[in-house]
Amino acid sequence: MMRIGAVLLLVAWMGCGLLGVAAAHGAGIELAVGGWHQDPGGDIGYKAVATGDILDVDRDLRYDTENRVLGRIKIDMPAFLPNLYLAAAPSEFEARGQKNVNFRFGDQEFDGRFDFYSKLKMNQYDVGLYYGLPFVNTATAGILNVDAGLNVRIFDLEARLRQEETGISEKETITLPLPQLYLGIQLTPVRWLAVEAEGRGLTVSGNSVYSLIGRLRFNVLGPAFVAAGYRYDRVDVDEDDLRVDFTIQGPFVEVGLAF
Repeated sequence: MMRIGAVLLLVAWMGCGLLGVAAAHGAGIELAVGGWHQDPGGDIGYKAVATGDILDVDRDLRYDTENRVLGRIKIDMPAFLPNLYLAAAPSEFEARGQKNVNFRFGDQEFDGRFDFYSKLKMNQYDVGLYYGLPFVNTATAGILNVDAGLNVRIFDLEARLRQEETGISEKETITLPLPQLYLGIQLTPVRWLAVEAEGRGLTVSGNSVYSLIGRLRFNVLGPAFVAAGYRYDRVDVDEDDLRVDFTIQGPFVEVGLAF
């Protein structure tokens, strides 16, 4: 928790400082907050020694869909400075699960005769630097814009299992920054409508997090806009004996301001 707080404090400090610089130099600023209907899938294991120690999200953990908040800040910096993209997408799932065989999670062996409680918190934070490709925007008279750059996905995960009948419990947390490539496309056929797509991803040392976002944006009044879209995240991480092969996907809605 302290590590998550430190990350959020750093991101907030960077964002506030750069917002001030951007405002002072007349740079563009876009803020958005919304809700994401998250549908989880995949599996997870901690110090697994056999295939039976891997827990399936649907069959064993029995997680259901959840609605969570997400937010982002984009700052178009002046001159030759790279533009900044900050984003946060927290996730949390919990349920009572059942696995009809004994299994190991961490240093504990859970009894397959009894149900168990589990909670998975998986928060993702993005810090990205990118440039727009000016020749594309110029050649299309401002209708098409393409952004390319680098992103760091800060991946915070906490996995917790507890079995009341046996009195055993286990927990593991990891915080992992992963570099990614970033590509963004904005198509604006008319002033009040934009079609947007974003992709982030890279595999480093066997760990990978990929994210795809499609968004339909309506500029409704002045700087205000509303948007709806779909987001797909794939997390494949094996770190400190914690193995996560996880997907989160679903529709989202946003409201925001663009200056």
